[in-house]
Amino acid sequence: MAGFGYTVMTEQSGPRQLVDYAVAAEQVGFDFEVCSDHYSPWLDSQGHAPNAWPVLGAVAHATDSVRLYSYVTCPTIRYHPAIVAQQAATVQILADGRFTLGVGSGENLNEHVVGRGWPTIERRLDMLAEAIKLIRELLTGELIDFRGEFYEVDSARVWDVHEEPVAIGVSMTGPKAVEKLAVAADHLINIAPDRAIVDDWQHHRRAAGVLPEGRVIGQVPVCWDPDREAAVDRAYDQFRWAGGGWAVNADLPTPAGFAAATRYVRREDVAAAIPCGPDLDAIVAAAAPYREAGFTDIALLQIGDQGQQRFLDEAAKPLLAVLRAELD
Repeated sequence: MAGFGYTVMTEQSGPRQLVDYAVAAEQVGFDFEVCSDHYSPWLDSQGHAPNAWPVLGAVAHATDSVRLYSYVTCPTIRYHPAIVAQQAATVQILADGRFTLGVGSGENLNEHVVGRGWPTIERRLDMLAEAIKLIRELLTGELIDFRGEFYEVDSARVWDVHEEPVAIGVSMTGPKAVEKLAVAADHLINIAPDRAIVDDWQHHRRAAGVLPEGRVIGQVPVCWDPDREAAVDRAYDQFRWAGGGWAVNADLPTPAGFAAATRYVRREDVAAAIPCGPDLDAIVAAAAPYREAGFTDIALLQIGDQGQQRFLDEAAKPLLAVLRAELD
């Protein structure tokens, strides 16, 4: 069966609101929740960027059954992987085994803030592979000494670990990432419905004898609103950055850079790319390619803080019913 999730979008709401939305999302029937991890919003109009880890801890404690993911954390520059391991272990306890650590190679937007520069994609992938190895060792709860090419730890131990091991989902958006990271990932994360990536990931896992097969988790931005024109306005104002593609989005360093890069994006371009308004069938149509590409889980991202509670109160239940009827 497909799983349908809700996005706790840290770039568009404050921490208290995010926790309230997460609780409401569980109550209306979402199967899982993913939480973005940003130091900056993509655009100034989004207006927020609280620390994801206190938010995840609060959500874990306030919910009962939804699976939780970081979606995704970069454990290589802004965070040392030893700290990420400790954070993940703590959230797993608060969630009583419902948490999956989602990791990726990061965006310049968030990682440049600590003044360590922005490596090439090949180097970032190597850093991520080593970080995952270190995180897995620390999540055993054993005392660890580690010396790698990028990281080292001295007599480090994560003291509080849950009996359920923390699974790791890895964002892989191209063949180089799959080649380097496929076997390191319990689950695959990708925001695009790319069947070739899914097949390549599964091929590498089977060739290495890695069983069982993991989950494949995608994300679909939507802007539900009873007023379609208001929905298009909000999507354009806050989400036009998404049209740049990953190669651009990973490298721009500031919200001002994203504003400049998207100054020629038209309102109609956004309306064509993102389902906007009250039509639930349009959202199902946007999600369908993910199921066709072999994704097991699809997280919906409702754009904007304005109207978020109304989406949860009025649209979420009927939307979930239609998604399950059409895509399960």
